[in-house]
Amino acid sequence: MEQPIERLRERVRGRVITAEDAGYDEARRVYNAMIDRRPLVVVRCADAGDAMATVEFARENDLVLSVRGGSHSVPGYGTNDGGVVLDLSSMRGVRVDPRTRTARAEGGCTWADFNHATYAFGLATTGGIISTTGIGGLTLGGGIGYLSRRCGLTIDNLISADVVTADGRFLVASEKENEDLFWALRGGGGNFGVVTSFEYRLHPVENIFAGIIFYPLDRARDVLEFYRDHIQEAPEELGCYPAFQITPPLPFIPEPEQGSPHCAMVACWSGPIEEGERALRPIRTAAPTVAEFVAPMPYPMINSALDALVPPGLQHYWKTAFATELTDGAIAAHLQHGPGLPAVNSTVHIYPINGACHRVPAGATAFTGRDMTFVTVIAGMWPDPSANEASIAWVRDYFQALRPHSAAGGYVNFMSEDDRAHVRDDYRDAYARLALIKKTYDPGNLFRLNQNIEPAG
Repeated sequence: MEQPIERLRERVRGRVITAEDAGYDEARRVYNAMIDRRPLVVVRCADAGDAMATVEFARENDLVLSVRGGSHSVPGYGTNDGGVVLDLSSMRGVRVDPRTRTARAEGGCTWADFNHATYAFGLATTGGIISTTGIGGLTLGGGIGYLSRRCGLTIDNLISADVVTADGRFLVASEKENEDLFWALRGGGGNFGVVTSFEYRLHPVENIFAGIIFYPLDRARDVLEFYRDHIQEAPEELGCYPAFQITPPLPFIPEPEQGSPHCAMVACWSGPIEEGERALRPIRTAAPTVAEFVAPMPYPMINSALDALVPPGLQHYWKTAFATELTDGAIAAHLQHGPGLPAVNSTVHIYPINGACHRVPAGATAFTGRDMTFVTVIAGMWPDPSANEASIAWVRDYFQALRPHSAAGGYVNFMSEDDRAHVRDDYRDAYARLALIKKTYDPGNLFRLNQNIEPAG
């Protein structure tokens, strides 16, 4: 394999890193410390040409291929043993066109990169909850965030994508070119190619009124019942979700309340800033509060507010569930299991899917949660590997308690490796069409390290 790797080095501008090179251990490291794998080679691409060469190298040498963007993949799909890692993390350029309110961002960008660039123009699009998340993974899976009720999912704001396919071709996917591929990219995950850049529609969003409110644990039922009703009628400029969280040692939290589980609400008002106090007043009075930090702030600030709780190097195990309703039975399951958070890093969020998300027809994209109203993510995150067994059991028990109150399948961006067997449930009626498109663009299933859609037979 030495000669093929040397030829690869000659073909790419970026770094080609093997076990014999300095920096290999850093290059193979991923966000989830539970994942420890040793790829044959990591290629840090400098441009789309490097991505094309790397895909060809993996295919021609029959090597497993991982595509890595922001590296947050909880199942560890951004790495492998003995194969090729196509690492986009050096490709982080963002070009904003304020005249057309669009932005072109390279595939290795994080939402911090993207928001920094667009905020300078008073613009934004729907991104994630953590700023270190890669734009690629979040976009390809759908993209739920603070702005989704107002602006739609991230994929609803995707205008075009530059894609390297399994045969090494460079294609543009949009409503006018390779329309079938464009449909599949919007929710079908990384199954269809390497997206080296994304073009997004932007919206006027600059400063917001936002923050987090903590309530006593014994009032969690009141908070969840309030949220269930309020989010159905709230103005679409309001993005909010309830959470279970161990309160960290922050100055605005009274010391006696720190270090114990609480119910919380995270809220983001992206309408006129002077209306923020009034818009968040119902949330702040849903139950007695024990602490809050709510204020006007730049939009990128809310997107990075929780970053310190989830640094690289934690152990991760997640589950997710869609639901059309937040039933009394689901609330009972949350009240039973939510307080059992294994560490301050762990959390449970219940995101809304409504507003602008519901105005896009169900079959317009590959995202299959348009008829859902809520998605729960149980994000088990903790620093100590010795706690793995107990912490994983907490996530699984919680998920099993929610299953009778949830739809089949879930949101692919929040799934773990052991969810791959249920991918047909995740894609529901879209699966057959996705499998046909997979056959067209990746008949050999080169892009299989994901929530995998196998090519149609």
